[in-house]
Amino acid sequence: MSLLAALAGALAISFSGIFFGLYRDDPVTGAFFRVAYALPVLFLIWFAYRDRDKRTWQKRLLAFGSGCLMGVDMVAWHTAIGHIGAGLSTLIANSQVVFVAIAAWLILSERPSRRILIAIPVVLVGVALVSGLGMGDAFGTNPVLGTLLALVSAIFYAAFILAFRGANNIQAPPAGPLMEATAGGVVTVLILSIFFGGIDFAPTLPAHGWLIALALGSQVAGWLLIGYALPRLPAVETATIILVQPVLTMIWASIIFDERPSPIQLLGAALVLAGVGFVAVARARRVPEPSPTIV
Repeated sequence: MSLLAALAGALAISFSGIFFGLYRDDPVTGAFFRVAYALPVLFLIWFAYRDRDKRTWQKRLLAFGSGCLMGVDMVAWHTAIGHIGAGLSTLIANSQVVFVAIAAWLILSERPSRRILIAIPVVLVGVALVSGLGMGDAFGTNPVLGTLLALVSAIFYAAFILAFRGANNIQAPPAGPLMEATAGGVVTVLILSIFFGGIDFAPTLPAHGWLIALALGSQVAGWLLIGYALPRLPAVETATIILVQPVLTMIWASIIFDERPSPIQLLGAALVLAGVGFVAVARARRVPEPSPTIV
């Protein structure tokens, strides 16, 4: 059941970039309503199980702070989609696994294995190839800028994961930490909107229908399924499931949006995927017990 829940969650989250691509409007407005529509639903779910949530206020504040990092991640990633497409931007954003390994090395003194040290430059070379290297056949309106924004998203996604790791509690219902992180995302996107021309609060259809699907399908259902499953799975299976989302997103993007990266970009995507998978599995094999984190 845990494996099925994790796969279902990865499937739901794989549509995040697709729903946002169908929204086709301002990325900051989209990021705001993604978390704003999800927040009351998460509150109702948490309220039903509030008596089981024994976390301290420090844990709750840390969850909120992790959501602030997630807010920056979402704005950068949603903006990247407009420049390089849903598939490639999602793949690069999921290189967060590499940045988690680097941060764990620099901050937590978790020295990476030799295999991880080899995989990191492979991922970085892959990211450079995804940018198209300035070639005219590269997919995207601005592939270099899109790649850089997706990298920023990956860095803040990694920071979110590290912070959320400390805020998450395997004994608490997953809706609690996710609700607080989502609230942090709402506040952060509101602040960032000051520098990006504000937020359009007038709902329109079908645009906001896609945002509701994004909020309920990915932000709520997808993350709750993963939050339930991953603490109950072996770490190697967790690492493998990490790779399902970007692969599925690239498939959906090719079918729905007819996204056709150039051969160089596809080679870069393959290198990123291989490097990320290598890092994820290598780190998982160093963990003897299932990880209590949501990634």
